Amino acid sequence: MSQQDFLRRLPEAGRSLGSRARLQQRLHIDFTLLFLLLGVACYGLVVLYSANGQSLPGVQRQGIYFLVALGAMLVAAQVPPHLLRRLAPWLYLGGVVLLALVLWMGIGAMGAQRWLGIGGFRFQPSEVMKLATPIMASAYLGQRFLPPRFKQVLVTLGLVTLPALLIIQQPDLGTALLVASSGLVVLFFAGLSWRYIIVSAVVLLASIWPFWTFVMQDYQRQRVLTLLNPEQDSLGAGWNIIQSKTAIGSGGYSGKGWLQGTQSQLDFLPEGHTDFIIAVLGEEFGLLGVLLLLGLYVLIIIRGMLIAQRAQDSFGRLLAASITFTFFVYVFVNAGMVSGMLPVVGVPLPLVSQGGTAIVTLMAGFGILMSIATERRRVTRQE
Repeated sequence: MSQQDFLRRLPEAGRSLGSRARLQQRLHIDFTLLFLLLGVACYGLVVLYSANGQSLPGVQRQGIYFLVALGAMLVAAQVPPHLLRRLAPWLYLGGVVLLALVLWMGIGAMGAQRWLGIGGFRFQPSEVMKLATPIMASAYLGQRFLPPRFKQVLVTLGLVTLPALLIIQQPDLGTALLVASSGLVVLFFAGLSWRYIIVSAVVLLASIWPFWTFVMQDYQRQRVLTLLNPEQDSLGAGWNIIQSKTAIGSGGYSGKGWLQGTQSQLDFLPEGHTDFIIAVLGEEFGLLGVLLLLGLYVLIIIRGMLIAQRAQDSFGRLLAASITFTFFVYVFVNAGMVSGMLPVVGVPLPLVSQGGTAIVTLMAGFGILMSIATERRRVTRQE
């Protein structure tokens, strides 16, 4: 190509990039983040087909959930951060009321009462609090001088503790921990003094025995004991962890091949389509397959933290960091419990495990991230 031809094509390339930027501005979509999410979701559908006993209807249902979640993401991306900040108290109060209704008139299943039924459908209000709690904490701290003072720390802890306690009563310890962490990380990124962190660590250590004795249910205590020694009840409580580690270990470096996993295909691995789906992935695609998924997760987390760093104000920075960190906690806890490093607490693998309300909530959170990412362009265009 001659220099003259190269110079002639520069305006065309500039117009192409400009039209792409204008489309991104109109939709308020971060295409880098969107492509990463689509990559994980497509990968997840391939694994889910095998984990769900090669059930095409199950994959189709998950695909419909994901399309609904994409719609929720697009809607959330259109909400300006300043409007979200004003709506924060109403979202939080509405979520708390729904949690109270669960304890009063919720739908029970497998010894837990976590759902509300509306028009023949059921959903988990605790999923709503995974977003409402960090939004409320970010709105409260974002309007005050940082780092937070003692009074502000207490108020934020109260905002976090109330929904967490209601969720524990369902009981759902895993979701309660996720909701609590999503709010507490707002305090951390607000510049919480190390003095408070050290005192909190001491209080946490001192509360282990009361929490173990008076708060945790018998089956939750059994999960912790099983973690320490799963072989003590290899055919009962320890079965899930033993079969999960067997599946991951048998996959080796490159795996047995898609649909060729014995632990999953022969139903040795319980909950392979939900909590333990990464064990199916490890058995059939091996270490390479797991590293590919984790690599996509890392890129999503890096993108989220860049959005937090570039946010326009304290509210945007705190909320973006909290949403991103909560996503990291999802991945870390699920991988930890499947590999036998953490107790089994029922935390799904994001965008891969089968589920409806969880994936919609997760994608709505990424929509908020995209709204924060495009806020700078939105402000510049208004000016």
